[in-house]
Amino acid sequence: MAVSVLRAWGHGRGAFDVAQLHVRNYSGSSGGHYKVLVLGGGSGGITMSARMKRKVGAENVAVVEPSESHYYQPIWTLVGAGAKTVKSSRRPTASVVPSGVKWIKSSVQEVNPDKNTVRTADGQEISYQFLIVALGLQLHYEKIKGFPEAFEHPKIGSNYSVETVEKTWKALQDFKEGNAIFTFPNTPVKCAGAPQKIMYLSDAYFRKTGKRPRANILYNTSLPVIFGVKKYADALWKLVKSRDLNVNLRHNLIEVRPEKREAVFEKLDSPGETVAYEYEMLHVTPPMGPPEVLKGSLVSDADGWVDIDKNTLQHKTYPNVFGIGDCTNLPTSKTAAAVAAQSAILDRTISKVMKKEKPDKKYDGYTSCPLVTSYKTVILAEFDYNGEPLETFPVDQSKESRIMYHMKADLMPHLYWHGLLRGLWGGPGPYRKIMHLGMK
Repeated sequence: MAVSVLRAWGHGRGAFDVAQLHVRNYSGSSGGHYKVLVLGGGSGGITMSARMKRKVGAENVAVVEPSESHYYQPIWTLVGAGAKTVKSSRRPTASVVPSGVKWIKSSVQEVNPDKNTVRTADGQEISYQFLIVALGLQLHYEKIKGFPEAFEHPKIGSNYSVETVEKTWKALQDFKEGNAIFTFPNTPVKCAGAPQKIMYLSDAYFRKTGKRPRANILYNTSLPVIFGVKKYADALWKLVKSRDLNVNLRHNLIEVRPEKREAVFEKLDSPGETVAYEYEMLHVTPPMGPPEVLKGSLVSDADGWVDIDKNTLQHKTYPNVFGIGDCTNLPTSKTAAAVAAQSAILDRTISKVMKKEKPDKKYDGYTSCPLVTSYKTVILAEFDYNGEPLETFPVDQSKESRIMYHMKADLMPHLYWHGLLRGLWGGPGPYRKIMHLGMK
């Protein structure tokens, strides 16, 4: 089984129109010049393409994206637990690229902000007046010894790739007895709550099927905490204790031996020391990093992330370059909710820059992580750059909620496809003020 797990972008909307596919697929054509060029057709790229279309006209906007499919990845947590299907997460890219916006169906080969040009893998050189980088991040299963070949064996899955998310559900169904292990890598990741969401869902599934007494559930995380925001971390510690879940902090997965069903972890606080666990089920969250094209690029920092001002999302060196989403060095969690909030600020920033005015709106780092704790409950974590709760609803969101589960499972996908990707949803900021009577 060939596992192509290098791309981590994707999210999409709308009904498929075959005519659109033929009209918009311009692979192999001349590069051309655009007032706004968007790199990446994930959540950030499509959202900003829609917003820029309204600002400068569809004919002046192009988006570079090689993938035929666009995925709503947040739902993959529920796919891995058997509560949703992969099919429900997919739309054709042709259906989410705003009508009239040019879809350049290729990957980015080089970004040259000194010349205001981008070169694509099929040899096009495209020039721009303004550039929005929304290239997402890259999954690196290969940095774990034994991967990606280990996916050819049973008992191993990962909710982070469309090719492997259904293997999580298969491993869950096939579980008999032993260790069920869930990992968190020693790198930045998108949706930092997802590695433990599948643990809570697995616990719920084992209880529902009578397997829980034969299951030893372990969450081995490289982090020194269970969650980065204290309010929610305190609630999660109570949860793991009440459900008899075992959390091992500062444990980083470095090798998998599928023939022996062993997972090897390095103890980050004891350099050189490792520990091997046998597993009956293993859910792997891979190491992640910036896309290869950004490493060493003029638009990136030393680590390869797009180097932008955390308040305005404008590039620190090139004033006509902007970034959004997972590919940036913004010091907040990488989630679709963060993209939504960023899109509203970036829209305003670009408007000001186009008018040669100073940006006047600041992104506060808002992000959200709906921590799925069972098949019917969610702890809705919302917070800012400082790790302070920034909750939308006038209730204690650190408590498990059935209403929040339905919002995660049913409302948010609809809001994504029909709100965010059309450039109509910029996060819950305005609603938060209403909910809190203007006091937050």
